[in-house]
Amino acid sequence: MVFCEYKTPEQVLHILQEMWKHHDRVLGTRVPEDMAASIVQKLPAASYNPTSCLLTLGRGVSPDPPAAAPFALVVSARTADLPVAEETAQTLEFFNDPVKRLYDVGVAGLHRLLDKRQVLFEAEVIISVAGMEGALTSVVAGLVDCPVIGVPTSVGYGASFGGVAALLAMLNSCSPGVAVVNIDNGFGAAQMAHLILKRMARNDGSQAGSQTS
Repeated sequence: MVFCEYKTPEQVLHILQEMWKHHDRVLGTRVPEDMAASIVQKLPAASYNPTSCLLTLGRGVSPDPPAAAPFALVVSARTADLPVAEETAQTLEFFNDPVKRLYDVGVAGLHRLLDKRQVLFEAEVIISVAGMEGALTSVVAGLVDCPVIGVPTSVGYGASFGGVAALLAMLNSCSPGVAVVNIDNGFGAAQMAHLILKRMARNDGSQAGSQTS
């Protein structure tokens, strides 16, 4: 993974080219559109998504995860949270993890979330992406019995202090089972969810092996 923000296009291009020599999959995060256009022109194998600001390189086709595999659910409060939510979801897809999306289900219209209870209950880990007062994360964690990773976003009016209000609300959640990453850190939340799913898959494999031996 390459964190591309604050680097020059030349620096990012050099890093990606060097990594591409030794790895079949490379991910660049926080890539501005003008930087991405410059890099894709010089590195045609790269693919860029302007919503998530992710740039990816990959050789071959990764196998699809099993249909019944445990999945992560990315939940977001509002359309304005979409860039962070998509950074999260697309990073999980880069890791080849099963992921489902549930967007625009913030507490301003709580029925939208409650109408999707079944998918909430089926998820093995949920990433809750919300700005403003960040209440969605507490509500989700109060409904489910799986780990919930809160991602505060910088979306909101002046008193949200660029996401600090949502961050503090999530850190002070009274709902159990909540962990919180930094403001707008969709990648960090995806990495944590990936490790949870990876450990689950490993444990399931070990149990299956012990039953047949």
